[in-house]
Amino acid sequence: MAETVDVVVIGMGPGGEEVAGRLAEAGLAVVGVDRRLLGGECPYYGCIPSKMIIRGSNALAEGRRASILAGHAAVEPDFAPVAKRIRDEATDNWDDKVAVDRFEAKGGRFIRGHGRLTGPGSVTVTVRGTGERIELAARRAVVLNTGTDPAVPPIPGLAGSPYWTNRDILTVEKAPESLIVLGGGAIGCELAQAFARFGTRVSVVGSAPRLLNYEEPESGALIEAAFAEDGIEVHNNANVTSVSYGDGFTLNFDGGEVEAQHLLVATGRRTTLDQLGLDTIGLDPKARALDPDEHLRVAEGVWAVGDITGKGAFTHMSMYQATIAIRDILGEPGHGAEYHAVPRVTFTDPEVGSVGITEAQARDRGYEVETKKFNFSVLAKANIVGEDGIIKVVAEKGGGPVLGVHMIRPHVTELVAEASLIYNWEATAGDLAALIHPHPTLSEALGEVFLSLAGKPLHSM
Repeated sequence: MAETVDVVVIGMGPGGEEVAGRLAEAGLAVVGVDRRLLGGECPYYGCIPSKMIIRGSNALAEGRRASILAGHAAVEPDFAPVAKRIRDEATDNWDDKVAVDRFEAKGGRFIRGHGRLTGPGSVTVTVRGTGERIELAARRAVVLNTGTDPAVPPIPGLAGSPYWTNRDILTVEKAPESLIVLGGGAIGCELAQAFARFGTRVSVVGSAPRLLNYEEPESGALIEAAFAEDGIEVHNNANVTSVSYGDGFTLNFDGGEVEAQHLLVATGRRTTLDQLGLDTIGLDPKARALDPDEHLRVAEGVWAVGDITGKGAFTHMSMYQATIAIRDILGEPGHGAEYHAVPRVTFTDPEVGSVGITEAQARDRGYEVETKKFNFSVLAKANIVGEDGIIKVVAEKGGGPVLGVHMIRPHVTELVAEASLIYNWEATAGDLAALIHPHPTLSEALGEVFLSLAGKPLHSM
């Protein structure tokens, strides 16, 4: 017989853990299920360990700039401290005991295994390691948060070779001698630059016309220039035809080939909805993503949050959706989900931070567009720290609302929240020109670009 509980959460990534923990704290009987580590991709293979590598690589780059700013420093890269930090501080050597204990202290129960829907409110869990089957009946809610796995393209010769995904490369204990990065998106660009700064010879091969192709062209161009300074070889518009592996990897593409000791495949993410038993509740198991309503419901008594909803593979998206789902399950009033102001951040050096749509997207959607750019070099703060970059604002012509804010410069990811507010409020440049920004800070760039867009004189810096 099935064990009856209030809520079953299948997939305990950041959003699932938030839902399960908060509902358990509210006094509901909650079972969380995950076949891997409680906490998901972000703390063990994504956000946290990758940013530790990036922090170390940026420290090396900053040390090399000492001769420009403050004297002389000899910098010798050593990946061992980073690998130790990842094991000791971020992942507990990929052990989730702390996370499990934290969840169970809130009153939840965790089962490590594969959860599958077997009908409305019905879940079967196959326990990892033993194969035991546990039948659960959720009288209040089933929440799906199964995330995504690395997508691996069907390139001849790739299957069966010892390529890395983001999960593999974040467990290495020393920087590789050489590395091919297949993919020019956020994950590929972040890790390519980070390892290059630790002394790895890096080649990036992407199928898109430029790096970070979903961002403004100016962002991709500045990242490519930064990569050139770091000695990274970039091949855009590359149609990869084959991969071979012997003493190392050879990747062939139209017009050339690259060789390296290791290959990182960073070509996006994929859902595994076909493993969830969605057909038993009337949903399509072959869908690329689920399509929840504004309260994150996908079927009667079933909610979905995170990557599987197709609204952006970001931890901040998963947590945003989790808050709405929690409220709805508890019967509390509140706004539904809106996705027009989702911030995007890429932690390269310089960083890229954006919210809203690009100039090209705005024109494709029929807007009459006006754009303004502002160079950070005009700011006192930029001159003090010796770093440059641009901010580009896309607005509806004639004093209409701001449609997109796009920034590239060190530390601009800290400005994206303000840009998100601007976009979410459908504010005009005239509204925003009156905001006061402290001096000397990077945030002044937002004020200046809106002054310019509103046709007002800029401040003297």
